[in-house]
Amino acid sequence: MTIDTALAEKLERCLDDNYWRINNLYQIVNKYGEKVTFKLNWAQEQLFRTADYCNIILKARQLGISTYICLLFLDRCLFNSNVSAGIIAHTREDAEFMFKRIKFAYDLLPPEIKEHRTATVDSARELVFNNGSSLRVGTSMRGATFQYLHISEFGKICAHYPEKAREVITGSLNTLASGQYCFIESTAEGREGPFYEMCKKSQDMQESKKPLTPLDFKFYFFPWHKAPEYVVDDEVPIPQELVAYFKSLDEQGIKLTLPQKQWYVKKIAVQADDMKREFPSTPQEAFLTAAEGVYYQKQLGLARMEGRVGKVLWDAELPVHCSFDLGFGDSTAIWWFQVVGNCIHLIEYYENSNEPLTFYLKLIKEKKYTYGKFIVPHDAAVHDLGNGLTRIETARKHGITFTLAADISLEEGIDACRNLLNRCYFDEERCSLGIKHMEAYKRAWNDTHGCWTSKPVHNQASHCADSFRMLAVSLNKLNVAGMSDAEVERLANIYQPRFAANY
Repeated sequence: MTIDTALAEKLERCLDDNYWRINNLYQIVNKYGEKVTFKLNWAQEQLFRTADYCNIILKARQLGISTYICLLFLDRCLFNSNVSAGIIAHTREDAEFMFKRIKFAYDLLPPEIKEHRTATVDSARELVFNNGSSLRVGTSMRGATFQYLHISEFGKICAHYPEKAREVITGSLNTLASGQYCFIESTAEGREGPFYEMCKKSQDMQESKKPLTPLDFKFYFFPWHKAPEYVVDDEVPIPQELVAYFKSLDEQGIKLTLPQKQWYVKKIAVQADDMKREFPSTPQEAFLTAAEGVYYQKQLGLARMEGRVGKVLWDAELPVHCSFDLGFGDSTAIWWFQVVGNCIHLIEYYENSNEPLTFYLKLIKEKKYTYGKFIVPHDAAVHDLGNGLTRIETARKHGITFTLAADISLEEGIDACRNLLNRCYFDEERCSLGIKHMEAYKRAWNDTHGCWTSKPVHNQASHCADSFRMLAVSLNKLNVAGMSDAEVERLANIYQPRFAANY
């Protein structure tokens, strides 16, 4: 056997090994602007060795997950016939960047491989090879069928473009058959939308150790502290609040080295409130941080951290008040709450649609509460075209007296909500839908200018948030401002120990 023949056989064996190919064939430009041969890092290696058919990935920034999946799909297309792979990006600019990354790797392949695997179509967003395989990148893939599908930054798609997210789910994901491959990856964008819900479901399945079918998503979380490069060796003072934070991580089994802590201190000085979203330590932390454009998630995240979301006990000796958003042919939302000292106890939330006002009045009267005020928007004084009565008059006929909320601007009302949320306690079970909506209430996105507007988007969260706003702007109408110091102290002594026992 000649040396040339031996080398040829060795090369053939290497080319049959997809692990060798991924680590030796493809060129990329690294974060320093240098052209280098791609090598799997710790996160990419884990994904390569353990990926299932369907995979959902919650991650910190700059771990190279999307780069790896782009090269993996290119490799599958080059070395397998009649494979169709698609990549959905967050924006057109992201799609163009990802396709350039793929083209760069393909163009710099060894000439012998390129001559054997030529591109019969080489457009601005698609490569079609002479073995019948193709790789396409875009912002939408509806109507196409793929054996390999990658959805990049799906959390941002859900946050900025909910209709596009719905199209991805109903269109692209529905084209996947059992035994085909899907990778969905993103940083977190708050506790709403399909990305959060899919992560939560797959994480729950992982924790319950239920076996996955080929159509179930396997959950991955890649935190910042697993990355060996996220360290600073120079001495950096650690602020007291971060000492407490690092201690809390230690109690969860996350043992940080001093260089890692020093890196975190330097990084959070720049990232500020975005740190836990961009570089999360735990999955729960990632989703508890504020998403862009969301009004109240920071305040609600603090409420969770302080134990103000849990089991709330209501006092039969205190009145229960209701705040409403009364929909006209739309959703009606109701919060039940009590004022306890200077705190607000949210004990129940309900919403429904396509029902008359009398339906909600009956629901209220069926409950066991002793009622105080029923706060409604000021437009409840408008006459109903159906019966000629105002909603105030309709309620009065059924034994309920409505109190009109203060008629102040939307911006002032949102500010009042932010201030009030710092002293609110929520019953996690009976207010679960209301909490979810409050965390999802956000500004509308201006796609033309690529920024958030000053007005909220009208979606399923709007009615809940409007109902809460009626509460926030009308506390002075509840006849509790004159409560004596002794009564405040009495209520505090009753409730604070019970909260401590429940959280």
